[in-house]
Amino acid sequence: MSASTTDYARAASETTLDAVAKQLRERNFEVVIVDNAAEAKAAVLDRLLEGAEVHSGKSKTLEDIGLFTELMEGERYDFIRKRTLKMDRKTQMREISKLSASPEYMLGSVHALTEAGQLVVVSASGSQLGPLASGARRVILVVGGQKIVPDLDAAFRRIADYVFPYEDARLREQMGVGTKWARTLILERDFMPGRTTVILVREPVGV
Repeated sequence: MSASTTDYARAASETTLDAVAKQLRERNFEVVIVDNAAEAKAAVLDRLLEGAEVHSGKSKTLEDIGLFTELMEGERYDFIRKRTLKMDRKTQMREISKLSASPEYMLGSVHALTEAGQLVVVSASGSQLGPLASGARRVILVVGGQKIVPDLDAAFRRIADYVFPYEDARLREQMGVGTKWARTLILERDFMPGRTTVILVREPVGV
């Protein structure tokens, strides 16, 4: 049976957060637990070197914590999206793809996080999946506590029943076209510790 929308939006308990953090660390992910959106934003910025090359996928979570606006409007970092937005999609798509594929820092979120510590991301184009999987030198993921689910089956149900309908409706409203679930990435573990930091947020952020 699918969980209700309320279940998918409910923050995890402190006991669950601590247990998931332990599982993530055993999988070579670094973990920080913060209280709210403001602390999550600060935790990300604390880990970015001034002037660093930074990229991000489309992320409601990064928008909700105010990080996307900070990167777009500020001058402290070399935000790749600011550069690519000025480039011609018809004549410079190859250059855009190369810039986005291997940034120094890749920021984002996930659509579900299992209690065993598996991070699940889905995508239409897959453009953000390559940097998350291997292209970026460092990855920072901000994950609201409401995204924790028991296992991979529950992760896929959360995405199908809750995340995908929301994202599809949002894109139809903003762009007049829906989305597709065409790519799936499961981050089982990091080969070596130090590449990926997961910032777990006690309050719900993102979808």
